[in-house]
Amino acid sequence: MHNFEDIRSHLASRHQLNQNQPFVISLDLNLPAGRVQSLFLADIETEDGKRLLRMSTPVAPLSRLPAEKCLRFNWAQRVGFLAVDDLDGTAYVHLCENRGYGSLSTRELDRVLNELGSLADGLESLVSPGEDRT
Repeated sequence: MHNFEDIRSHLASRHQLNQNQPFVISLDLNLPAGRVQSLFLADIETEDGKRLLRMSTPVAPLSRLPAEKCLRFNWAQRVGFLAVDDLDGTAYVHLCENRGYGSLSTRELDRVLNELGSLADGLESLVSPGEDRT
């Protein structure tokens, strides 16, 4: 995987893309028990001009997650970090991961997306039992 177009091509061959814009795509990841987790992928540029793939998935509205718990979660994670971004006008906690294109194979991309989706869905279940919001 050398660039965002490689990512788009790979994912479009496996999933229906809900959003398909020049620098952002989204898809729904089907999980066990009929649950679904939305994933967003974006091409971003670092301060030194390197291109990265940002993968993110919403977890819950910020109002449902205390900041201290979010920061403790971030400290313990080896893959993924929590951040806040708006979703339909509401501040949402998102589970994110940034990767350089050179380090991503199709297998690694699929693995990371599945890991992020499953982990975010588990967190969502803890915060909003019985709901499948994202």
